[in-house]
Amino acid sequence: MSETDLMVRLRGVSKGFGAGSSRIEVLRDLDLEARRGELLAVVGPSGVGKSTLLHLIGLLERPDAGKIELDGLDAGTAGPEERARLRNRLIGFVFQFHYLLTELDVLENVALPLRIAGKSAREARIRAGRLLEEVGLAGRADAFPDQLSGGEQQRIAVARALAMKPPLLLADEPTGNLDRPNAEHLFSLIRELHLLEGLTSIIVTHNEKIAARCDRVFRLAAAAEHRTDV
Repeated sequence: MSETDLMVRLRGVSKGFGAGSSRIEVLRDLDLEARRGELLAVVGPSGVGKSTLLHLIGLLERPDAGKIELDGLDAGTAGPEERARLRNRLIGFVFQFHYLLTELDVLENVALPLRIAGKSAREARIRAGRLLEEVGLAGRADAFPDQLSGGEQQRIAVARALAMKPPLLLADEPTGNLDRPNAEHLFSLIRELHLLEGLTSIIVTHNEKIAARCDRVFRLAAAAEHRTDV
């Protein structure tokens, strides 16, 4: 596999928190690759650093050591402005909690990233409307978040994450707050959008059934232990 086939590449990445005797090494000398178009699950026990790993890939945290490349670019050492530019251009985020703005209706929530990026109101509404159709909620465009079920709110969060047409989707326990039927429905939707939008997707999950439906599983162990791909 050539380097041009990779959307994400981590080499020797380490990350810890705290100082002195209270310092905790969360990730140590970690290597990870995600191919373009791949749906990759990251699994492991609680506290092992799965969310930290996703935050590093998403340029929300800086590594203490090692190299992070996104779309062939050295992103780990970029300055604040360049990191923000790369996040806006390359990455869509979905978190365990939807973080929708309660004062905006559904269409406005999905359109918000486009408006922040300077797109016209018309262009933003058209793109948001298409995404609502893709997630099956076109009929709820005028509703407000508190009028939606938990599963519907997460579907809106997925639509919002894709508003800017990012090539990379990062999802941190996106089904964690949902019951089994809604969790399975949301993951099926993410898989469908992954293919439809031509994404590279990395999903942190505790759900082994969901992980098994991904293209590949990356098992994250404690910092002193070995990581494995399956």
